[in-house]
Amino acid sequence: MVDPLAPLLELAEVADALEQSRAAVDRTLWHRTLRNSGAAVATEVSLRSAVASAALDGAQFDVDEVRSGTVTDPTVQGALRVAGELPSMVDTWQKAPRQVLARLHLLAARDLAAPEDLGRPVVDSDGSVRLATLCVLVTSQTTLPAALVAAVVHGEMLALRPFPTAAGVVARAAARLTLAARGLDPRLLVAIDVGHAERSPEYVGASGAFTTGSPDGLRSWLKHYGQALAHGADVTTKICNEI
Repeated sequence: MVDPLAPLLELAEVADALEQSRAAVDRTLWHRTLRNSGAAVATEVSLRSAVASAALDGAQFDVDEVRSGTVTDPTVQGALRVAGELPSMVDTWQKAPRQVLARLHLLAARDLAAPEDLGRPVVDSDGSVRLATLCVLVTSQTTLPAALVAAVVHGEMLALRPFPTAAGVVARAAARLTLAARGLDPRLLVAIDVGHAERSPEYVGASGAFTTGSPDGLRSWLKHYGQALAHGADVTTKICNEI
């Protein structure tokens, strides 16, 4: 039986972009600093990823300013809460993605949405079907590249926006969990959200193109995703070199 996502690898430049990103991640995860200082690297990646994700949702602050603890912006604080709890959600993600999505939204939007709206998807009948299909994708086994699956999860979450508030923060967290759960970035050490943020015009344009469902739109998003992942691996390598 052919995997329904398999044809995406046949789109021009997609397979190469994803393979190059996988190679970049592998090189980074073999960095000698991670042997003895992995926890310090993970903490710094978590911080920078949260700042980048919040920036993509419109809350732009300097990393050092956030590090100092003086930033009280609710989007930033939500992104920090999400980043802090991601490692504890990896195992559950592939078993109960709806439960994890609800938890992610509660963390991300705690100070942005009414309490009764936290963790509750707001979708029409078509959206409900797409969300169910997405959850099946998350829980299904596949031999396709982890980055491809993560990119589809990310793109679909942005297109569906099942949570009206903090939709982007939740989408990016879901994608990172997919990379971790499928073994490409098991310790959440790759700063892919920094890669997205530093290519933000491309990120916005490519994610919008993904929603069209056209071959060109899908290719644009998947190619961007691979490049952002490779860039995120380079950011992590620089962090390793600094520690």
